Amino acid sequence: MDITTTVDGTSARISPSGEIDFYTLLPLRAAADTLPPQVTDLQWDLSGTAFMDVTGLNFLFAPAPHDSAPGRSTTVTGLNRQPLWLLLLAAEVRPTAFELSRLIHDTPPTDFRPVAP
Repeated sequence: MDITTTVDGTSARISPSGEIDFYTLLPLRAAADTLPPQVTDLQWDLSGTAFMDVTGLNFLFAPAPHDSAPGRSTTVTGLNRQPLWLLLLAAEVRPTAFELSRLIHDTPPTDFRPVAP
């Protein structure tokens, strides 16, 4: 997995390229953990991520216990079909645990489903 991090003042963008799963969790956490403490707005750009499993889902919604910036807002952009489908499914099954408006400002329609291959 390649991870690009861009910091501009109080904003940061982390762009992973590759699948998000159990094996890529540590580098993703490291990328977020090494952000300067003045970063209050973190954006995950997932345009390079075609697949995300439940590990990625939990990573996006459950901040690490050692998060150095607990007041940091986190958003997600560039969602491809499968990661978006996973987020929508999780929000449908457990809407209070997976509140999409927290991560995605322009929440897609609830009837979105990926096209079968």
